[in-house]
Amino acid sequence: VVGPAPMGLEVQAAPLCQGTTSLTGQPRFLTGCVENRRWTFHKVTFATLNVQGSCNNLCSSGAGDPGGDIPEYTAREAADELWLQQTFAEAKAQGSAGVMIIWQADPGFDTAGFQGAPKRNSTTLVETDGNPDGFHDILSKLRDETVSFRKPVVLVHGDSHYFMIDKPLLDADGRRVENFTRVETFGDHTFSAHPEWDTNDVHWVKALVDPQSRDVFAFQPQVVPANRVAVPAP
Repeated sequence: VVGPAPMGLEVQAAPLCQGTTSLTGQPRFLTGCVENRRWTFHKVTFATLNVQGSCNNLCSSGAGDPGGDIPEYTAREAADELWLQQTFAEAKAQGSAGVMIIWQADPGFDTAGFQGAPKRNSTTLVETDGNPDGFHDILSKLRDETVSFRKPVVLVHGDSHYFMIDKPLLDADGRRVENFTRVETFGDHTFSAHPEWDTNDVHWVKALVDPQSRDVFAFQPQVVPANRVAVPAP
């Protein structure tokens, strides 16, 4: 990339991030919320947040771990919400043309539950599938900040392992939040009917960022040649 270096790379180190106590009473240190970072480059603000799949650590991932950790979630959620709020405040102060938020979890945006995503009421953002809802508060905060920002906002996430780009966010009255775009990246579990293909569906997505353009962000899927699924000759 040719141009000036990113402005003010920041790592969250608020007291909320310094440490919590686990369910067993053992101290846990998050070391300054190292996954919560923020920078501005060419009038666009970028931020990463530690928002995790599997109910945001309010339930088990199914891999043999305990069924969630409420104290850990509570401290991290408060830190994430503060970081998100401060990110949009900085974007406004910098006069940024757009904001890109990057986290891991697929929070779910509707009742479809596509690829195992949480099922959610699109207007209230309340989860409807009976599972612990670890995403309602951070998703509500993201919606409020996006509506207030009034410029392009992108959320990039993984978790459900299916590449898509859409505009799934509705406001509290059911109107589409048109300045919001979701980008879900490729994964390795798309073709469940063909286990032999599972490791092939790993590719990457190129982000094109132009603060002078109307939409600021554009995306191009990049298929890795070595991971192409072999198709038998006719």
